[in-house]
Amino acid sequence: MKRNILGRSVIVILLLLAAVISIPGPVRGQRYQPREEFSRPRNRRNGPGRLGEFTFARLRYDSYGWGGWTTDYPKADQQFIYGLRGWVRSALVISDDPVAVNMAGPEIYRYPFIYVVEPGQMELSADDAANLREYLLRGGFLMLDDFWGEYEWQNVAEQMRRVFPESPLRQLSLDHPLFHCYFDIDEILQIPNYQNYVYRGRTDEKGGRTPSYWAILGEDDRVMVFVARNSDNGDAWEWIDQPDYPLKFGLGAYRLGTNLIVYAMSH
Repeated sequence: MKRNILGRSVIVILLLLAAVISIPGPVRGQRYQPREEFSRPRNRRNGPGRLGEFTFARLRYDSYGWGGWTTDYPKADQQFIYGLRGWVRSALVISDDPVAVNMAGPEIYRYPFIYVVEPGQMELSADDAANLREYLLRGGFLMLDDFWGEYEWQNVAEQMRRVFPESPLRQLSLDHPLFHCYFDIDEILQIPNYQNYVYRGRTDEKGGRTPSYWAILGEDDRVMVFVARNSDNGDAWEWIDQPDYPLKFGLGAYRLGTNLIVYAMSH
């Protein structure tokens, strides 16, 4: 049996599960937070913010394409923290500041959930793939987001084959427990890029018209890698405070991200 060295607290997991059990299904789907709450400035002293039981982390990799790993950074991460704190504050203490982590070295094992943006342009070396594989097998969780069209999908699939050649990506249906571990998610929303939607009226990009959710599962059927295909949740995290960006996209992205973190912390 592999030892999980991520350092997740049993107390935190129990608190999360207690919060989930205590909220009826229909209520979970309606616990919306006012738009202005997401952009409200933090009352912070100079210097680093408070460290909590959960820190939002994104993967740092050699940048390709338009922005690589820095896309929407750090505003998307910071605003997602605001929303996450509002929804799970009774169960989990969230760190004030997000972090960006490398694939190599011990630092990655401090974070049970890691966000990966624009993987359609990402290229993993053999060492990168081996490091991510070890992290995931020890209990880690990756969310891959913001890539579009067939070309980028094929690249994502190829990069994940380098990590888990024996475990292909599988499409997830909405009856999977991941979509009901905190909020009840009953719709696959295509979350658009802010500028693409506001200035062009489009939710799709690069021919990627149909959103879907995919995953790589471990031997115990635990989701280790979650893939949001043809969708840009990070842009919704970043722009939910803009009145011309529809609230349904922002809330959909925040609810999905919250479920993924609750799942990652309790599985």
